[in-house]
Amino acid sequence: MNKWYLRRQLEDFLVEDIGRQDVTSEVCLIGDEQGTGQFMAKESGIFCGEAVLGELARLLEVEHETIVRDGQPISRGQVVAKWSGRLQAILTGERVALNLIQRTSGIATLTHRAVSLVDGKVRIADTRKTTPGLRMLEKHAVRIGGGFNHRGRLDDAVMIKDNHITVAGSITAAVSRAKAQVGHTTPIEVEVETSEEVKEAVAAGVDIIMLDNRTPEEIKLFRSWIPRTITVEVSGGITLDTLPAYGECGADYISLGALTHSAPALDISMKIAGGKKDES
Repeated sequence: MNKWYLRRQLEDFLVEDIGRQDVTSEVCLIGDEQGTGQFMAKESGIFCGEAVLGELARLLEVEHETIVRDGQPISRGQVVAKWSGRLQAILTGERVALNLIQRTSGIATLTHRAVSLVDGKVRIADTRKTTPGLRMLEKHAVRIGGGFNHRGRLDDAVMIKDNHITVAGSITAAVSRAKAQVGHTTPIEVEVETSEEVKEAVAAGVDIIMLDNRTPEEIKLFRSWIPRTITVEVSGGITLDTLPAYGECGADYISLGALTHSAPALDISMKIAGGKKDES
């Protein structure tokens, strides 16, 4: 994860949440009370938020103690990290911290479930269906949960979808245009739905074929026509309930938008311990 970009994002998130001042903490606290904020899990899952909590602590000028590392399982009632120092600063940063680590831990937990369901037969990947502004954190959470990242941005790869094919006129024409303009380090992927499109994409010499919205039976058949030199990705309409069946289809990757757009937040709270005024 890019720590410089993370720091800039966290600064913006704090400015958004605080505004001109944290009125409540400033009027209720003198400003030098010391204490500890404990981040506590209220349900079981996979923790993801180590870098966020550490960097926020630096920005708030409080001490951070890592108790649980990214990717480790947590259970209800477990303390995952601590902040110590000025309580005014700890309370000011509490909501930004919780919003982010609940989100990332939820994604890591859902990804871990998905990965477990395919038992190593296929790689689970995310998509670009992320929350604007949170893509780096959400894709990091997928990796922490045991998944893999699809392209991060539009400039990572050529991904020819149905609308591109419509505009170009055919898969062959779209791939030909792409090969004429991109370098050898930029992979070309084509999304297909029919047997004719599969065969056309193979003939065009693409790097990756995405089989979209197909049944497990259709995917097994299509896979038999695709050389092993071409990576096969499966996507579209796959749920955790149907995931095991898709894991048996012979694909290399299954991409799930739900990992990021539908992951429920993992419930984590903060409890304050202490509150002594610093007399020094």
